[in-house]
Amino acid sequence: MKLVTVAFYALALGLLAVGLRELLTGFEENRCSMTYMFEYPEYRRVALPRRVARLYPAYGLYLYGEGLYAQETRALKLTGAPVLFLPGNAGSYKQARSLGSVALRKAENMDGGLHFNVFTVDFNEELVALYGGSLLRQTHFLHESIKAILRLYKHLKTPPQSVVLVGHSMGGVVARALFTLPRFNTNLVSLIITQASPHLAPVLALDPYLLDFYSAVRQKWVNHAKKLRNVTVLSVGGGYRDYQVRSGLTSLPCPPGDPNKLSLVATAVPRTWVSTDHLSIVWCKELVLATVRAFFDLIDPETRQFTVNPEKKMAVLNHHFIRHPVRMVGETQDTSISISDFPEAWSEVNTLRLAYSTPKEGQVKYFMFALSSRRKAYSHFYCRSNNLEMTSWVYGCVHKNSSSCVHAVDLSMGTELLPPYKVLILSLSDLSSVTHLVVSASNLNGKQFTVECEWQRQESQTVSLPAPHVLSFGLSVSDVSVNSSGLLHTIRLQHFHQVYQAFRITVASQCKVHKDRLPNVYRLNVPWFREDSLTTVSVPSVTEISGMLHTSRPDNTSGVLLQLHTAPNCQYKVSLRTSLPKVLGQILRFCGAMVPVYTAVTLLLACGGQLSSILASGRATDMSQVVGRGLQPHKVNLPVYILHILLSCSCFQEVWSILYLPPMDTLPPTIPDEGVVPAEEWPHLLSPLHYIFGAAVAYWGSTLLRLLMRVISLILAPLHRPSVSRDCGTLRLRTQLLISVCLTVMGGMSCGALSISAAFLLHFYRVLRLQMTERSLSHMLNLAPRQHKEAENGTVEAESLSKSKECNSATLLSECVLQEVRDDLQLHLCLSALFTLPLMLIAPSLIHWIRNLRYSTQLDPDPCWPLIVPLITVYMLLINCNTLKLSNSKFLPLASCLPLPLSIAMVTFSPLHLYRVTYLLLAALVPLALCCLL
Repeated sequence: MKLVTVAFYALALGLLAVGLRELLTGFEENRCSMTYMFEYPEYRRVALPRRVARLYPAYGLYLYGEGLYAQETRALKLTGAPVLFLPGNAGSYKQARSLGSVALRKAENMDGGLHFNVFTVDFNEELVALYGGSLLRQTHFLHESIKAILRLYKHLKTPPQSVVLVGHSMGGVVARALFTLPRFNTNLVSLIITQASPHLAPVLALDPYLLDFYSAVRQKWVNHAKKLRNVTVLSVGGGYRDYQVRSGLTSLPCPPGDPNKLSLVATAVPRTWVSTDHLSIVWCKELVLATVRAFFDLIDPETRQFTVNPEKKMAVLNHHFIRHPVRMVGETQDTSISISDFPEAWSEVNTLRLAYSTPKEGQVKYFMFALSSRRKAYSHFYCRSNNLEMTSWVYGCVHKNSSSCVHAVDLSMGTELLPPYKVLILSLSDLSSVTHLVVSASNLNGKQFTVECEWQRQESQTVSLPAPHVLSFGLSVSDVSVNSSGLLHTIRLQHFHQVYQAFRITVASQCKVHKDRLPNVYRLNVPWFREDSLTTVSVPSVTEISGMLHTSRPDNTSGVLLQLHTAPNCQYKVSLRTSLPKVLGQILRFCGAMVPVYTAVTLLLACGGQLSSILASGRATDMSQVVGRGLQPHKVNLPVYILHILLSCSCFQEVWSILYLPPMDTLPPTIPDEGVVPAEEWPHLLSPLHYIFGAAVAYWGSTLLRLLMRVISLILAPLHRPSVSRDCGTLRLRTQLLISVCLTVMGGMSCGALSISAAFLLHFYRVLRLQMTERSLSHMLNLAPRQHKEAENGTVEAESLSKSKECNSATLLSECVLQEVRDDLQLHLCLSALFTLPLMLIAPSLIHWIRNLRYSTQLDPDPCWPLIVPLITVYMLLINCNTLKLSNSKFLPLASCLPLPLSIAMVTFSPLHLYRVTYLLLAALVPLALCCLL
């Protein structure tokens, strides 16, 4: 049976390892280009008012500079447009160098001395993603910094009235939190760009301050959306390389229809098209260039500052981050063309497809396509060209003479930029006033390029491919073959709309004739969120694409599309297969917060099983056995799911509210947040798998703990006298009281996590002493007199029998003591594993306190203050606990019954509020501590 248990948990750990490997490494290589500084970067500290410097001694404001610019701005006489960079969790203010350096280099080529002043805030690299007590302090300092920045421009005739904020990670959340401050003037910030910022929910909620902060920010932006419509916010997610903040969390929570809030993934940004990890999104050259280009286009030429016009801001951001039309922002369209001097430059195309490569000599060339004969048979006109210099290249002819077009309108504004070329798709139903389409293939500068155009019937070039079931484990394959008679084909991936689905999409291309062709582009298009990914390949080739989603599909939305920009006269085969490693990776990406909850549940049920064993037989069970039996989904998941179903009834909801119970915890939604988001069922259906992962962590973690105890006790054994008593490492009642008072005072005056950690170490020492005693007694029994063994075998003489009887009684006594010590050791090992969980949950506040010791000796606010007295008291009382005291206690039946209902409560109320795990564990430990007294 033990081998079966070990094999089961080894398999569970293997699956967890496969999922973690896929989560941490199962993505494309980093294709970002590094940004470099051409001169030594300098950070000049900006002096703040004394009151601000006294209130926030750990924070600072800096101006970024390089070379000559840094020398010119020593006196802080600034004339540029202000941009303020906000670092995120454990982020450095020096991360602004990529944005600042690229902005300086680009400003050198601008007319009129137009430039930016890039400021950056030093938040002391605080762990605000795990400890929320500093978020409000950072928000207030940011407000003071903005006011200090604007004061630097008072000498100008037209000083800036606002500052553009660029926030990385939690810095983006802090930027939006500015608007929750009661005295904040909303006109001070009109544009916020956030990079990998978890707007929807925190990644891990380890204290209540973090959730309160998020709740205040969300309520402000949702309830006061009309007042904040002039504030433009752009949120950029990193994609699958960023495993710290999944891109679904970067979706902005805002009412539906808000035109000034944009959420997207870096893979969908034109001229970027790469996935970034959580840090590289700051220095990724492709993304930094898109941001800086947008900044220059946002400048008002009259004021030489950022525009406050919402329509202009959205037009610029759409141009650089949504759909790039291969032209400058605000560039006027050519409404007419006159080529009367070059009648030989016109050619009318009567075939269904045009493929033309320009010669090396410069020439003027136009191709004309008649619409009258094509309207009934075709629905669209598709054209692509790898000439990115020509902005106006497709026209609609309104009036023509015998061989050329006299008057035409520019239709090129619908052009979309793809990695190797630009593409234009025109719907013929929108061209009722146009008689001909004109495509320009002129190359007056002599540069060679290729133009390919064709008439298309979209229905015939769109096929459906059913996605295999997620439980097919890659054994079944769906495939479809496409004989490329066209340049664009669309494959609808049916039933692919949930984040827990993951596929390996293989596209194999074959061509009969080998010749130079334009590259192929495979685009995975997600209609409900801007998370498209593009893959550029040559022909022929075999390409594998990861088919995964950052968000689930809302209701009444079309499914995922695979768009193939293909080469003509080639054959393509598309195969779709479920990938088990990627499915496991997606489950951990979206539901990873459930694993520590189920780990706590397993350890709590193991402790309950240990107490039940002591109640029934007075003996403790081996720790590995009770932890192995902690996996009880029928007792935990089933009641939780029934409760979830009952809460869908209004009458049960009323009873729930009468009892003042908090709502059931659900993980952050995977559907893009646009108002009311329906509850999702799939996390409940996958809860047994989460439970298995959590139980595997508990099982192997407890095994590691036992091994660690043995190693440390072996190292410390020479420093202690050998003991043969089960009371080794215990404390007297007076000593317990004194230590408890001292630790409580220390926690109140410094950091609660520090005093709780000290109490944990005292219990840890008790377990080490039990381990040493168990080893000593085992050695004593191994060294028992040989006569005792021979007496048992009947090989000794009568005169030695009396000595053997005395030795036998001593040996039996030693065996009894050894059994008692082993029982106590197994009990305290279970308790030590349970005590480790609160220690891990409060660790961020302890780290924050240690890093800020030079500024303050007291942690304020302290998330552990409600736990200091009860946790320290429980830890102290349980140090002296043993199986004899428990078996004689009247509270043991109650203490052994509590773990199961508390485990159900833990799964119900803790997935989003991880800090509640500590409170529920405390509720189970208090009756156990009372058993040691009564």
